[in-house]
Amino acid sequence: MVLTPAQRILRALVAWAVVMLFAFPIYYWITVSIKLGRDIFAIPPKIFSFETSAKSYEEVFGISLGFEKGIAVLPGGGDFYMAPRLMDSIIIAVFSTAVAVLVATLAAYALSRMRFRGQHHFVFWILSTRMMPPVAVAIPMFFIYKDFGLLDTYTGIVLVHALMNMPLAVLLLKSFFDDIPKEIDEAALIDGASRFLIFRKLVLPMALGGIAATAVLCFIFSWTEFLFALTLTQTSLKTVPVVSSTFVTSTGTAWGNMAALGTAAMLPAFVFILLVQKNLVRGLTLGSVKQ
Repeated sequence: MVLTPAQRILRALVAWAVVMLFAFPIYYWITVSIKLGRDIFAIPPKIFSFETSAKSYEEVFGISLGFEKGIAVLPGGGDFYMAPRLMDSIIIAVFSTAVAVLVATLAAYALSRMRFRGQHHFVFWILSTRMMPPVAVAIPMFFIYKDFGLLDTYTGIVLVHALMNMPLAVLLLKSFFDDIPKEIDEAALIDGASRFLIFRKLVLPMALGGIAATAVLCFIFSWTEFLFALTLTQTSLKTVPVVSSTFVTSTGTAWGNMAALGTAAMLPAFVFILLVQKNLVRGLTLGSVKQ
């Protein structure tokens, strides 16, 4: 179908309108982080013209050296200092994604290439574990972690996030491996290659796009997970979704600080997506065109 110039312009306008519709909340949230308190709830709303301040970022990241009543305020002080919490979230999301993708890749390849009795039931059982509401296992997990000394530890949260993401990762990667012709494996087996060598040298490079797409989803799910991070941490370890609730105080909600933390929390996900962007697009479209 050939579009007329008017139709192309209309399509471009509609596309830009959709982009602006989704981008505006992000823009507004970013502006809240740099607005003065009196401008956040101003009527009419100050969308583009307002006085800016970096105070919220200074308090959240402790990146400045100020003075109050002649006393130096050192970086890293204050109730809203959240830089360590961002680092906690990054460590947990990165390592849980690595564990989930590593185990799921091996499991998905085995499910895609090998046949055994009850395979379909086994795949359904994997999916059913993801359907279980997290609140149903949060309290039992708390007592298990308490007995094994895993409360308030990176290892404990990484394991539970990896287990949470693994069913979805296995099913996604299995679909990507299914799209890679099995004749490649059969030809390599005839030539004397081992199954692991076929997986590492032939199949894995062709599935990098699917692995990248799966890693992005696992990272985002871990980055935004709240219930397990709240239940299995108490004092020394907190993730960004959990500490966001501490901005609601008895004197009101610190919207500027919350917006500054939220804006900073967007960056790691964007950076991670940019790092795998080359393989991500290929992974999202893998298998969409059949010969």
